Amino acid sequence: MAPEITIRQATSADAFALRRLAALDDARALRGEVLLAEQAGEIRAALSLDDDRAVANPFAPTAKLVDMLRVHGTLAHTVAA
Repeated sequence: MAPEITIRQATSADAFALRRLAALDDARALRGEVLLAEQAGEIRAALSLDDDRAVANPFAPTAKLVDMLRVHGTLAHTVAA
């Protein structure tokens, strides 16, 4: 059975983990409103809702997590509009 996936908004408490994730992905840190995908107790992927830029753990299978974040982000913007 696959580990549970949690999608949630990032908080200030996630800042260090987001910087670490961006460094793992060799990318700039995300800014603004950010969604996270957590799996097995670890942030595996994140998506900026401000510019649709994603960072993800390159050592884990994360493509589907990024897709889920994009769908969730699109739905959140549709409901808010």
